[in-house]
Amino acid sequence: MTRKAIILTGTGILMGAIAGYAYYHFVGCTSGSCAITSKPLNSTLYGSLMGGLLFNMFVKKEKK
Repeated sequence: MTRKAIILTGTGILMGAIAGYAYYHFVGCTSGSCAITSKPLNSTLYGSLMGGLLFNMFVKKEKK
């Protein structure tokens, strides 16, 4: 991986973690039966995973 790819993916992970926690904080799950949004850790980890995958789509592949 190039330095630019690592920075782009890391930015996606960070932004996804922030968005995941914000979703837990503002929307959340009051009943506690929601698997992802019932705990802040689950929501933050899921958001960081999705953010990393989303931003990693924009990394250009190196030509050999």
